[in-house]
Amino acid sequence: MTMTNAAVVYTDFRDSTDAGAALGAQISEQLQGQSPDALILFASPTYDLEQLISAVKTSCHPTIVVGCSSAGEFSSSGHGVEAACAVALKSSEMLFTAGIGHGLSTNPAQAAQELVTSFRGLSTHDYVYRTALVLSDALAGHADNLVEQLTLLTAGTYQLFGGGAGDDGHFRRTYVFNGLEVVSDAVVALEILSNKPLGIGVSHGWQPASAGMRVTEAQDMCLVSLNASAAVEVFEDHAENTGQVFDKEDPLPFFLHNVIGIDNGTEHRLRVPLGVNGDGSLPCAADIPAGATVRIMAATSASSSAAAATAIQQALQQLEGHRPKVALFFDCVATRLRMGKEFGFELAAVQRELGAAQYAGFNTYGQIARAEGQFSGFHNCTAVVCIIPE
Repeated sequence: MTMTNAAVVYTDFRDSTDAGAALGAQISEQLQGQSPDALILFASPTYDLEQLISAVKTSCHPTIVVGCSSAGEFSSSGHGVEAACAVALKSSEMLFTAGIGHGLSTNPAQAAQELVTSFRGLSTHDYVYRTALVLSDALAGHADNLVEQLTLLTAGTYQLFGGGAGDDGHFRRTYVFNGLEVVSDAVVALEILSNKPLGIGVSHGWQPASAGMRVTEAQDMCLVSLNASAAVEVFEDHAENTGQVFDKEDPLPFFLHNVIGIDNGTEHRLRVPLGVNGDGSLPCAADIPAGATVRIMAATSASSSAAAATAIQQALQQLEGHRPKVALFFDCVATRLRMGKEFGFELAAVQRELGAAQYAGFNTYGQIARAEGQFSGFHNCTAVVCIIPE
């Protein structure tokens, strides 16, 4: 009988070798001694990542290891920061392939091209469904462009999901890895070919809290002006009008509750400002296109938890009656920082919707989604889930 088995594991051991060995031992126990076909690993950069990966490989002997550094780790069995978690997959009906693309900051098209050269679904038609987990160094920029390039190179035949690697909220240096190759300025992918559908859900729960404004100047990941006024002045006015405190010297607490929504006509794609420059411009977590209509957005802990539940429900509906086995779940580090301890309520909502199926994931620097009927692209503060069936 064809089937897919999975192990979901978590550790907060501080020593890199001990943590890797603990993850591997849990995987071996859950898979009853079988070696995983693919292992997806998310880990705080406080670990020596090569040591951690090496210890996992020694302990459970996966054929493929892909993953990235993270900014908060979670699973069905635990969640926290400065920890590590993983999903191990063993399947007689899926084909897994790992790939990597380098030089993302200087040539995203070339990085995407290098990445897809590993994809076997472009040359074989033995599998009906093509999906790829994509993990990128979001600090390298060009995340939207990367998703567009991958879509073009695969002729739109792949579902994409994943996110930007993290570094515990420091925004200095993040890593992706393919086996023991741990690098920055790169993107990795796990290609998943299957004859059962994988479900992908996307939802954010934020609502407009201001009138629409035109982006009159933007430079890649920096918002310069709105309606011909310095971007910071617009946020200062919004804070005054809504009775909030906005400190230009420490703006992140305000920005976590007041993000930018790019209006595409039916939805708002979110962008998180990260600070205030001396000229009044705002560096952001992802690109904002000049000429776009944007709004300042607001959310509550309840709406974020509801959005996570909605994403799970969307993904479950795409399984065509197959039972869920395991889920990979991603949400923004900004969501965790904004919600604080209440982020646990969001994770509880995820588990409640999944029922007996387990999940693991991490707090990202942006989320990636491209799926039929879903709000596709590169997002901030958005719950993205992929559910793999039994």
